Amino acid sequence: MRVQAVRVHFAHRLSPLRHPQRGRHSAGRRQHGLWRRARCRRPLVAHPDVPLVSFTGSTATGERIAKATAPHVKKLSLELGGKNANIVFADADIDAAVAGAVKASFANQGQICLCGSRLFVANSIYDIFMAKFLAAVAALKTGDPADPASNLGALVSAQHKEKVLSYIALAVEEGGSLAAGGPDPPADIPSHLADGYYVSPTVVTGLDMSARCNNEEIFGPVVGVIRFDDSSADAGAAAVIADANAVAYGLSASVWTSDLTRAHTVAQALDVGTVWINCWLVRDLRVPFGGQKHSGVGREGGEYSLEFYTEQKTVCIKL
Repeated sequence: MRVQAVRVHFAHRLSPLRHPQRGRHSAGRRQHGLWRRARCRRPLVAHPDVPLVSFTGSTATGERIAKATAPHVKKLSLELGGKNANIVFADADIDAAVAGAVKASFANQGQICLCGSRLFVANSIYDIFMAKFLAAVAALKTGDPADPASNLGALVSAQHKEKVLSYIALAVEEGGSLAAGGPDPPADIPSHLADGYYVSPTVVTGLDMSARCNNEEIFGPVVGVIRFDDSSADAGAAAVIADANAVAYGLSASVWTSDLTRAHTVAQALDVGTVWINCWLVRDLRVPFGGQKHSGVGREGGEYSLEFYTEQKTVCIKL
């Protein structure tokens, strides 16, 4: 029997899935009942009777899937990583932008491909914005996810925690300053969770745009803040657009401004699949979703999913 499609959701950036009767599984990782990932991934995606593959996960894994499927010329839909820009212009509603930036930076401990891990702030409002932003970050509670008072829980695995901590150390090595958080364990973790995979929400400032921490996906509660010159409105917008586009990824971006013309201009110029204006993670599953560059191939959602998961056929009958 010919398999019509395979929907795969895994990523090497997370930890291995454990058998449900042999230990707890890693949240956020699904293989649709396939527990031995190393034995099933390549045979599944490379099998000649599987005509298409839809994958959500890391760019590195997406590249391997593309190589494995290339000899069979399969249809691919790849939703991969992101290093998303969150751009705050001087005319933005600062309180709304601060609230949106906190959410975009630290929702689900930063373990969302759409998180805004690069926060660009106009120089003319930088000080007031950062004062409010850092105060909001300081008010976040990292703790037991079963506690309604907790804003952040644990990362997905010990391995991933070490990866995130290594990027925090790298940020300091690259010349960045830790304006909040850092490598030390959060202070308010209950004693019975002391061995959990917790990382404080961390804010890095002062890094050059070429720094690895401003270019590589960390996938954790770490945000880099970058100020941009807005002394000339047009030049400032052009410069921040260039910096936002200067990474290998192109999944999403957020733009905070009260100028509708600027919003449209910047949105059109950003090399990403989704742009939010004065908001973040507002989703309608009927609209196309996907990324540009190393953030993926194809679009899904609504009619775009129907087009991907089906094949059009032309039948011509002479009467």
